[in-house]
Amino acid sequence: MNRHLVAAEVTRWTQWLIPESSLSSIGWRRGLGRGGTLLLVPLSSVLSPLVPRGERRKSLMQPCCPHTALAATGSAVTLRRMSWKVLVTARTFKDVGGPAMEALKKAGCEVVIPPRFGPLADSELLPLLEGVDAVLCSPDAYSAAVLSSSRAARLKIVSRWGVGYDSIDVAAATRLGIAVAYVPGLLNETVADYTFALLLALARRVHEGHAWMAKGDWKLFWGSDVSGKTLGIIGCGRIGLAVARRAAGFNLRLLGHDVVPSAEPEKLGIKMVALDELLAESDFVTLHAALTPQSRGLIGEQQLRKMKSTAFLINAGRGALLDESALVRALQDGWIAGAALDTFTKEPLPSDHPLRYAPNVLLTPHLASFARENGMRVSLAAAQAIVDLMNGKQPHSLVNPEVLSSSALRARL
Repeated sequence: MNRHLVAAEVTRWTQWLIPESSLSSIGWRRGLGRGGTLLLVPLSSVLSPLVPRGERRKSLMQPCCPHTALAATGSAVTLRRMSWKVLVTARTFKDVGGPAMEALKKAGCEVVIPPRFGPLADSELLPLLEGVDAVLCSPDAYSAAVLSSSRAARLKIVSRWGVGYDSIDVAAATRLGIAVAYVPGLLNETVADYTFALLLALARRVHEGHAWMAKGDWKLFWGSDVSGKTLGIIGCGRIGLAVARRAAGFNLRLLGHDVVPSAEPEKLGIKMVALDELLAESDFVTLHAALTPQSRGLIGEQQLRKMKSTAFLINAGRGALLDESALVRALQDGWIAGAALDTFTKEPLPSDHPLRYAPNVLLTPHLASFARENGMRVSLAAAQAIVDLMNGKQPHSLVNPEVLSSSALRARL
């Protein structure tokens, strides 16, 4: 190979360790610099005089893989690890992100913590994306406009802390070559636990008992039995099935509804029925469907009126599955007996929202995934997706795996 082509050839390597045989075949050898830095040294001490000195230095400075750079010192080339800049907007990171933070820094990432954790609107998000390679995020507003902004020109991956990604324009991300990662499976048991806690507390009015005791009063009132009743599960995916497993211990009859056919629900004793039948027969209805344009507002006035007046509604899934205005009327007028909600169309829930003043309602601030041990595992998994892509590996769980074969892909595998 001509000596003046050597520098260009080196820039094409995509592995951190280059086989010695490959190096020697193009006229280079491996060497060590100060601190053990890997050097590539021309066998002939100097590059070809046919290449102007300035051009030689310029070509040697080009990156040879997504996280490695070549730097010239005399006639040697140094491979130095390039750092990715990672913005963390996930509010959970403050409390359970310690191990994940260390993993990112150990991998060579520069971690940026914003003045305020998410969810962030596009106006808040855009200034933070300048020069950022990756985001470990809350349900921030990653619209097509945000992702295609010049401020997000370096963005290679959006790694979601959690399983919901409806705040991300996945089609736009794929078109722009940006990977979108999430953590399916890790929240199944944690969210199912919380869902059943809401169901039990709502049925037995635990929250009301505490409120009376906290005021210094002692008041007795009747709740509702759970055992032997009928539970309707809307959305029989991983979390819905985890709820069904818990329900079996309470001797509950199980009805299910899902737009995606599957044999798994029947294995757990779930009878799959039409939505109207589920609503009419269930004593408890719990929402676990994915949020899509088709499922937005799935439960509105028409559906609430089909429920029993003694039935309870639980939503620890996606807030926008439910028409909140219709639910307020249902609670005020007694269409249903009560509701327990952990997710809302707009979060945080506005302080003057009518749901805060509705009767027979139990509200919590999106706490279903807030189990400390599992939070650490989710944080690590979201961080690992970033580290994997930075190192040229395919992240474990991508929403848009097709982006990896796209010519627009901003990272290098």
